Amino acid sequence: MIYLLDFRVDYAARRSQEELLARWSEEATRALNSAKAGAILDLWKCVGQRRVLVIVELDRLDRLDHLLRELPIMRECGDQLRVDLTPLRRLAGTDAAQAPGE
Repeated sequence: MIYLLDFRVDYAARRSQEELLARWSEEATRALNSAKAGAILDLWKCVGQRRVLVIVELDRLDRLDHLLRELPIMRECGDQLRVDLTPLRRLAGTDAAQAPGE
């Protein structure tokens, strides 16, 4: 099944924005390595926000729990991280390369 993970991070006064950006950079490297393994289909950073969108394909939800637990950012600042999960499905008969209405 395909899921949209919406990561939003707040940072406490004890953590500078530079530290947060360094952590995001580490996370992006890890995510891109996971993408090569096939779990992550796409990864997007929302411009001007402390927000990252990730599309993953997993056969079991317990793999998602494991994936989230292993993230360094979750271990270091899990109390400041919010992850929203949305199950996705492709619309039958749509072509991903074709814009709606075309």
